[in-house]
Amino acid sequence: MVDLSLELFGTEFKNPVMPAAGPPVKDAKLAKKAADGGAGAIVTKTISVEAAQVPRPNMASIRGGFMNTELWSEMGPDQWLDNEYPEIAKLGLPVIVGLGYSAEEIKELAAKVEPYADALELSTHYLGDDPTPVVESIKAAKEGADLPVWVKLSPQIDIPMFAKAAEEAGADGLVLINSFGPTIDFDVKDGRPLMGSANGFGWLSGPAIFPLALRAVYQAVTSVDIPVIGVGGISNGIDAIKMIMMGAEAVQVCTAPIVKGPEVYGKIVKEMEEFMEEHGYSSLDEIRGMAIEEMYSEDKFETVVPEVTEENCTTCMLCIESCVYYAIELDESEEFIKIDPEKCAGCGLCVTRCNFDALHLPPQQ
Repeated sequence: MVDLSLELFGTEFKNPVMPAAGPPVKDAKLAKKAADGGAGAIVTKTISVEAAQVPRPNMASIRGGFMNTELWSEMGPDQWLDNEYPEIAKLGLPVIVGLGYSAEEIKELAAKVEPYADALELSTHYLGDDPTPVVESIKAAKEGADLPVWVKLSPQIDIPMFAKAAEEAGADGLVLINSFGPTIDFDVKDGRPLMGSANGFGWLSGPAIFPLALRAVYQAVTSVDIPVIGVGGISNGIDAIKMIMMGAEAVQVCTAPIVKGPEVYGKIVKEMEEFMEEHGYSSLDEIRGMAIEEMYSEDKFETVVPEVTEENCTTCMLCIESCVYYAIELDESEEFIKIDPEKCAGCGLCVTRCNFDALHLPPQQ
């Protein structure tokens, strides 16, 4: 029996999958859909003291990912306090309220949202080299409300430095990462930018940034002793499992529920359960951080030739097509592939292209 429940900051979560602050939780109606879809908690869209004015168009599905020029909530705090938060509180899930952006604004809002929140998540968009705004925001939130404070960090910073600064300032947890950018794309038919922002700039999310998010989570987990929440490009249960294996306590998803619908939360949970059951794990504690233990402490230069599981090979030819070393060809029987160890450079590309578990790299010495 797989148990995906966990406790964070004294609050029980039925599972580790929750929406990230953004369009999937832009109001109470969508928060309810997230809850019905299987989310283990609700993170509300970030609010500030004034409603945001968002450029149009502001979201686009692109190859390999998603672009947006979203800001904080387009509803002011009064709308949230009078209508959205009270409805969200009825859902029976932990509620993490997103707040931004200056220390003064956060302090003012923290006290007002405290009755509806189990924790606060502070948005620290796209900061430079100085963690002072993060430190000031954490202190302001702590002064404004007696709640756990999570801090969401951008990938465009020195992760270890900012993570340590946040921890020392009193943050109870970190959330990594925010979307990456700025980026740009346009419609090839007329050259018109996909985003309605100045210069057509937007921010990248979705599967394209998942490896970037994994790296950031790794750096944060190995730099601080407070919990880390992984977010960025998580689209399925395996992505979520990887985040937990990299040391994350829980995960957030944003692009996936936008493009696939709110049922994706439950699908991710189900896929996590299936993976853990198949591999004999019963709780998240058994896998959390296990990938960190396998990280190399230095570059590896040994050439390791992939091994072929002949009965799994379908001779689909993908590995042969992409081998720039001409090291792979069909066996004489033409029923499976074979690799020439003299030509193979051990690059590993063929292993990652194989869809049938016919290739794997043995451990290096």
